[in-house]
Amino acid sequence: MSEQPAYTSHISSSDSLVTPYAAIRAGFVALALEKNRKATPFVAEARALQVSASQANTPQELLEMESIKASLLTAAGVSDKAANHLTEADQKETIQGLIDNFLEPAGKEFVEELVYRFLLTRGDTLGGSMRNLAGALGERKLTRAIISTLSIAGRPYSWLHSKTMQWLPMSDDDTDIEFNLRGLQWSYQHQPRTFVYNLTVPLVKKNVDLCLFHCEPEDMVFGKQKDSIHYKPEKYLALGELKGGIDPAGADEHWKTANSALQRIRTGFAKKSLTPYTFFIGAAIEKSMAKEIFHQLENRTLTNAANLTNEEQLISICKWLIQL
Repeated sequence: MSEQPAYTSHISSSDSLVTPYAAIRAGFVALALEKNRKATPFVAEARALQVSASQANTPQELLEMESIKASLLTAAGVSDKAANHLTEADQKETIQGLIDNFLEPAGKEFVEELVYRFLLTRGDTLGGSMRNLAGALGERKLTRAIISTLSIAGRPYSWLHSKTMQWLPMSDDDTDIEFNLRGLQWSYQHQPRTFVYNLTVPLVKKNVDLCLFHCEPEDMVFGKQKDSIHYKPEKYLALGELKGGIDPAGADEHWKTANSALQRIRTGFAKKSLTPYTFFIGAAIEKSMAKEIFHQLENRTLTNAANLTNEEQLISICKWLIQL
């Protein structure tokens, strides 16, 4: 009798994949809390700016306050990156424009107007980072699930720091490492496994959310180093797409994007007569897409799938991953 596909241990029908309302609600709450967390430094900066600017009696006096110059430029709509390209004269002219056009007309409320305009620019900066927030939250949740699964199995691991790009050994205190993690390494049956997020796969010439390799971590050299393991198609064990967005309105579009990426992966590797496993993990899964995902699982187009909001499914797919 043939072995049951891995997905059958946690998915019995397409309905199993559908995200329930309670999970959607919890996802929106988690997203709101994360937005507040990320906004905290900007609010603190605004408060500090208000205290400092209040020492000025008139808007024109602000121009002489070197300590808040960077914040004045921000209030004028200049990003930190753009400020580096302005000369001293340009910066002074920009701040003078802020004073003439907005702060002077505000009269006695010029400090409040300054803080308001500072937060407007900072809000734009925050908005840009928010576009990737759902994806980041999804990665963190998956990371924590993989680490927990490895720990329960008594399997040691090392992890790749996203900023230093150094592999670090596991420690007794792994609190919050998911905030700075780009990859994980472990062994299965004495064979090395390396798992990496967001990697451009040369064979498909596109970014892939999740890649699992049969290799040592030092074999992975990021960038266009052709001696790196990611240039060797036969070393890929599994490739997956992760969609952490929780808004049902965008669910179908996320699946279409992921499905196209997965098909591109299968086509690219097929040209080398290779068939690595492909899988999908999503937070917002509606009924129509659930049926399509389940159909692909049944006909073996897709190897595995899980709903990110379902702990049982998430742990099950993590067990599958660490045993490949």
